Amino acid sequence: MRTLFPLAALALCCLTGTAAAQDGAPASPVSDAFRATAERDAKNLTAAAEEMPAAKYGFKPTAAQMTFGGVIAHLIEGNDYLCSRISGEDPPKREELAKTAKKAELVSRLKETFDFCTSSLANVHDGDLDAKVKLFGDREFSKASAMFITAQDWADHYSQLAVYLRLNRLLPPTAKKKQSE
Repeated sequence: MRTLFPLAALALCCLTGTAAAQDGAPASPVSDAFRATAERDAKNLTAAAEEMPAAKYGFKPTAAQMTFGGVIAHLIEGNDYLCSRISGEDPPKREELAKTAKKAELVSRLKETFDFCTSSLANVHDGDLDAKVKLFGDREFSKASAMFITAQDWADHYSQLAVYLRLNRLLPPTAKKKQSE
């Protein structure tokens, strides 16, 4: 009986996948995984931006590092750039943020850029992951590589923000989840 249930579940998954393919819907497990990563990272990065008090947006651990607010501004620019390159859609025209932008404006803009990522990435499918996109000047990457670069960038900056939060005796969003479980 223990073996029967997992086998039945596996068979159901296979049939569901076959039915989806027959309906003409392309299977896109890589693109779907990237969209799930984008959704999770948007939530965590936005929560980290909201967690830091406005008075601490100028905090940086050393003189050589970006301020907390500078990291958020960098993410804002990166989201529009990377998601537009991956999706092929132009990012929305946005008013340039002032170097002195306050927390509320930075958090709001960060949310807007993740909304753009969500909508623009909705049409990305695995069938064109080998298509070439230009990043960082004229360097060519496959769309799949651009997706990995973007996910890695979000993870890198989340870990950076998590350290900044901890140095200010605040818990990063993912640490809070683990404590409440």
